[in-house]
Amino acid sequence: QVQLVESGGGLVQPGGSLTLSCAASGLIFSSSEMSWYRQAPGKERESVAGIGSANSTNYADSVKGRFTISRDNAKNTIFLQMNSLKPEDTAVYYCKAVGRPSGSVRDFQYWGQGTQVTVFS
Repeated sequence: QVQLVESGGGLVQPGGSLTLSCAASGLIFSSSEMSWYRQAPGKERESVAGIGSANSTNYADSVKGRFTISRDNAKNTIFLQMNSLKPEDTAVYYCKAVGRPSGSVRDFQYWGQGTQVTVFS
């Protein structure tokens, strides 16, 4: 069974920092494409950042230069370092994996349960 468990969300003032973590289990992590999405109240879920199996990264324009995505294959974990946070970064942040469960020959898409990030004055 594949599981993605996010942690690290919380309350922070504008200009502050948070680091989110997403621990994966049950899939071949090193070959999985991993990413962070977010969904603010009343808005659609949007891509924030992604990291490939070869550590290539991509970012939404709104977070470039402020957020950094990374992965630790030894720990089956990805991270999202968020600096210079703004009120508009307030959202539920979700981890997504596209990868192969152990024993499978196909890739599937998986989502975590989300973690709340609130940036307030």
